[in-house]
Amino acid sequence: MTAVLEVRGIAAAYGDVQALWDVSFTVEEGRIATLLGSNGAGKTTTLRVISGLIAAIEGEVLLGGKKINGLAAHDIVELGVIQVPEGRHLWPNMTVEDNLLLGAYSRRARGERATSLAGVYELFPRLAERKAQLAGTLSGGEQQMAAIGRGLMGKPAVLMLDEPSLGLAPILVDEVFRVLGDIVSRGVTVLLVEQNVHRALEIAATASVLENGRIVLSKPASEVANDPNVRSAYLGL
Repeated sequence: MTAVLEVRGIAAAYGDVQALWDVSFTVEEGRIATLLGSNGAGKTTTLRVISGLIAAIEGEVLLGGKKINGLAAHDIVELGVIQVPEGRHLWPNMTVEDNLLLGAYSRRARGERATSLAGVYELFPRLAERKAQLAGTLSGGEQQMAAIGRGLMGKPAVLMLDEPSLGLAPILVDEVFRVLGDIVSRGVTVLLVEQNVHRALEIAATASVLENGRIVLSKPASEVANDPNVRSAYLGL
């Protein structure tokens, strides 16, 4: 498989406090890669480096073989690396549809807003039913759907999802993971950060585990899921 996103030897810090050391992994085109680890392991920091929100102090991030770290965050979005942050971050006093349309602000996505919007409503019929509703009045699950939909409006080459199932009822967790499968079937590559390790390993092709800011293993997800020593040592399972 072709690696669409490559993280090579990334180190990052918040001021004088180093958060990542020599982080390396690849994300294969048209598949789901999951980044696992406990709270504080460095998962969100890794996504923020890829997105250009935090500068790497060492290493490089490659998209399609071309270095992107060092570019401004909005330029990385323009290349198709889209992050759906933990906590959804919708505009609560705007309608669902206006929130979605704001996801298509880039030159890359602007010309295909109508097609993208139709695609989001096909994935999430509930959003179509609530398109005129204020986003702040949606349930938690509906807000997560809207956040994912907004990310898809940006025409992602790589969609990065930070804890999409966090705080959701089990039936809505099922819905989120079903949609992730649908997204990949449409040709979108996904990098998934997820505390629900069981579900992440079920859907992902590859898994990388972070511990204290370092990658301790990168393997096919099925090998991680089936290795009790790995699960016990690094994932608390």
